[in-house]
Amino acid sequence: MLIREATTEDWPAIWPFFHEIVAAGETLTYPLDLGNEEAQGWWYVAAPNRVVVAVDEAGAVLGTAKMNRNHMGNGSHVASATYMVDPAHSGKGVGRALCAYSVEWARTSGFRAMQFNAVVETNTRAVKLYESLGFEVIGTLPEGFNHPAEGYVGLHIMHKAL
Repeated sequence: MLIREATTEDWPAIWPFFHEIVAAGETLTYPLDLGNEEAQGWWYVAAPNRVVVAVDEAGAVLGTAKMNRNHMGNGSHVASATYMVDPAHSGKGVGRALCAYSVEWARTSGFRAMQFNAVVETNTRAVKLYESLGFEVIGTLPEGFNHPAEGYVGLHIMHKAL
């Protein structure tokens, strides 16, 4: 697996799984009816932020990560990231590779910490992955997320000092 900078030419490969994940409404706080153009505008953040893709040996996109400042101004020393893995490639280490890559990006970019603002507590695979990479749940917003099957569940705030 190779992780490289995403280009606009990658979007047609990203959009199908991006749309599937968002429309399912189980893991992200994005609008369920987010359209293609608007989604691309939200995902492709401007430098110094980054968007990367994980690709296999044939160049097929397996997943993507958006890495950015979590806050502006006096809070701009904290990074954040969002990850999406094509469900067809789930459980193959793509998410772990993208998360580890983003932590290293944040560290080498001079950020002092990483914070995830809204990790759905029922997304236990993501929570376990982040914890295995040194993130901690530092708080939970009770009933902060309306899960389509579980109802109102908490949103974890997760943090890692760099």
